[in-house]
Amino acid sequence: MFEGLAQWWADKSAAELTWLGIGLFAQLMFSMRFLIQWIATERARASIVPETFWYFSFLGGLMLLSYAIHRMDPVFIIGQATGLVIYSRNIYFIWQGKRVDEGPPDVPVEGEAKPAKGV
Repeated sequence: MFEGLAQWWADKSAAELTWLGIGLFAQLMFSMRFLIQWIATERARASIVPETFWYFSFLGGLMLLSYAIHRMDPVFIIGQATGLVIYSRNIYFIWQGKRVDEGPPDVPVEGEAKPAKGV
């Protein structure tokens, strides 16, 4: 068994091994989102999806898409490209929510006192 694995490894070029490393790291990034979601859910004692889930999804998906393009695998390419649309949309909503939460800057109307922060 190990002889076959050693031979397979020896037959790979440096470029192939580099892409294999990229693919494995990308899969690790993509998988981290589930660990983060699990920890957040356990802490909250309710099913939640933390913001970092979407960032790991996007970065891992983008890296896996690069790997899929390198491998020229249309099934893998379509799957990852579709996921990137969903992850991007969720990140967009997160950013939009933060902009709404911040609100417009406090600009006093002429003749009015500027309200104190937190009031």
